[in-house]
Amino acid sequence: MSTLSLLPVLKGFVIGAGMIIPIGAQNSYILSQSIKRNHHLVAATICIICDFLLMSLGVFGGGALINSNSMVSLIITWAGIAFLTGYGLLFFKSFYLANKDEMLKEIKPSTRKAVIFTTLAVTLLNPHVYLDTVVIIGSISGQFPEHEKYTFLVGIMLASLVWFYALSFGAAKMSPWLSQRKVQRVINLLVALIMWVIAYSLFITL
Repeated sequence: MSTLSLLPVLKGFVIGAGMIIPIGAQNSYILSQSIKRNHHLVAATICIICDFLLMSLGVFGGGALINSNSMVSLIITWAGIAFLTGYGLLFFKSFYLANKDEMLKEIKPSTRKAVIFTTLAVTLLNPHVYLDTVVIIGSISGQFPEHEKYTFLVGIMLASLVWFYALSFGAAKMSPWLSQRKVQRVINLLVALIMWVIAYSLFITL
């Protein structure tokens, strides 16, 4: 493959990484599941598959469709606000109960089905995901000739694949330290705050 044909892949990788790496609802959830080693690879794989589908939709014209339908955008936004607020409360509960041994026992690991559902909700009920993967990436891909859109898409897909698996494996590897009660309390509080900040940022856009 020539240097010229590699350029769209590299651009896609850098742009994709710049959008995916900043901490958000997806990354927070993957981090929390990886620390617990609770179906973390399942969660990471679902995030990657969703990204692949949404990025493909963006590159091949889906951004205009979402922008043209304000009702779809409104429904997704309100659903996202409700979910992120409620899920933030669950993480805050884990933070609050962390020093109460008898209550801590009530917090059981999530089942595979619950992890799949929650990962899909964290991903698909967050309008920021559509903005990044469909609208913005779709707009950027319009700068490339038709034959280079495919290689650009490969680059942004690789960024998603590398990041989510690196985060999942890395956090699981560091689990003995990250799962210490004091560290876990801080992480749970941070995740709760991130969920609430994202929910509030969605609310003020209405």
